[in-house]
Amino acid sequence: MRPNRGFFSWILQGRKWLLVAGILALATVASAAIIPNLFPFLDPSGLISSYNANGPIDEGTSNVFFQSLGSNGRSCGTCHLASDGFGLGVTSVREKFAATQGNDPLFASIDGANCPTGTSNDRASHSLLLRSGLIRIFLPVPANAQYQIQAERDPYGCAVVTDESTGVQTVSVYRRPLPTTNLRFLSSVMFDGRETIQPLTSAATFQQNLQTDLLQQAIDATLTHAQAAEPPTLAQQTAIVNFELGLNSAQSLDFRAGWLNFAGALGGPLNLSNQAYYPGTNDSLGADPEGNAFNSTAFTIFADWETSPDPMRRKIAAGEKLFNTRALTISNVRGLTDNAALAKALGTTVPIAPFAGTCTTCHDAPNVGNHSLPLALDIGTGHDPVAESDPLIANGLSQLSVPDLPVYRITGCPNPFQVPGQPVAPYVIFTTDPGKGLVSGLCSDMVRTKGPILRGLASRAPYFHNGAARDLNELLEFYNQRFQMNLTDEEKEQFSAFLNSL
Repeated sequence: MRPNRGFFSWILQGRKWLLVAGILALATVASAAIIPNLFPFLDPSGLISSYNANGPIDEGTSNVFFQSLGSNGRSCGTCHLASDGFGLGVTSVREKFAATQGNDPLFASIDGANCPTGTSNDRASHSLLLRSGLIRIFLPVPANAQYQIQAERDPYGCAVVTDESTGVQTVSVYRRPLPTTNLRFLSSVMFDGRETIQPLTSAATFQQNLQTDLLQQAIDATLTHAQAAEPPTLAQQTAIVNFELGLNSAQSLDFRAGWLNFAGALGGPLNLSNQAYYPGTNDSLGADPEGNAFNSTAFTIFADWETSPDPMRRKIAAGEKLFNTRALTISNVRGLTDNAALAKALGTTVPIAPFAGTCTTCHDAPNVGNHSLPLALDIGTGHDPVAESDPLIANGLSQLSVPDLPVYRITGCPNPFQVPGQPVAPYVIFTTDPGKGLVSGLCSDMVRTKGPILRGLASRAPYFHNGAARDLNELLEFYNQRFQMNLTDEEKEQFSAFLNSL
């Protein structure tokens, strides 16, 4: 169902009484068990909607995605809201806490609290979820870990817990829930890739492997987040995954530019559902399996708006062009400047000297925005601001609302940026999240996390894996400082307009 254009044009003209009526109407329909296809939800910059290839979205108990399969009342839909593009915005978290006095299943102490000893209706016990939308992820340190880890700072008392009988350390990290939509564009599952059971790197095996990975993710989420006594049945797993794979979500309308699929623009979830994709498409590191060269113009959604008579549409198109072309300087990024394959391609050695790139160097999947092959990176958002020695990362972090997270001291790893011939100094990593290294046990994976799909951003602030960017302004200021983009105020507005329209 497509929202009535005339109705929202009145909203755009600023008629406050109609805006209130529109919000009430949306709330009434959204509370029903059936959400019509392409139903629009309000977000700060416009409307977000989802296209379900299988028809209207049934939020009733007949849809396993919205069934409680565990012991704490949670379903997949507890943390993945249609109103938030099947992600979880912090505004929704706060509304749920206020409406239920903290008794919604979202606030289950197992991971909705800062530590599992927190009580469900105590705001202080849920400060990370309420402030930054963070869920606690607790993972054992791998037996083969090449490093040693200890809590440098532990504000909540459960940063590292050691099992006295086995000696196994369990580490708490705090991350944003990833959306359960647009999944056919994934190159890895979860920020640290821990649910990528089968690789998503070949077109020949992609569909089968993605199904395998998501089935396992459904099992682990039910056993962990929903505290189930037994895994969901294969039929339940399959129903969840089939529902997820039918979803595409994206911004549909911008309050100032209007519908994002008008006048030649290709925004919105229906267009996204038709977006071509294969693993490695437009790979910026030269590994496109079809042999195609990397094209930095990865986003073409709003190209037709570059000459629009509407100034807001031109602003969105200008932001898209900046995303594709604005030069930034890439330095000290684990996963890139310590990447031996990239060094070989560039004809240089590791560590790679600072080099020029664009946003699409990392966000290369056309009109989607993640990397089309697995590429977990450390851009600095998981570093401890207190101990940071790289001035560019420190300047970037100073622009963010970094939550009060535990800080870990990692020792035993070599410096990936050690310059050959220079004296080797003791190397210590201070981080709020060991990232992929906490899964693989490898020093080379330390502090690295994947870049998520960028569609539907406006509905699910805050940003980055740890919610450190309260809004897009902070996110852009981080990148501006960290990668020396030298953006003007006008260019920041253009960037923000584009990102809000995804």
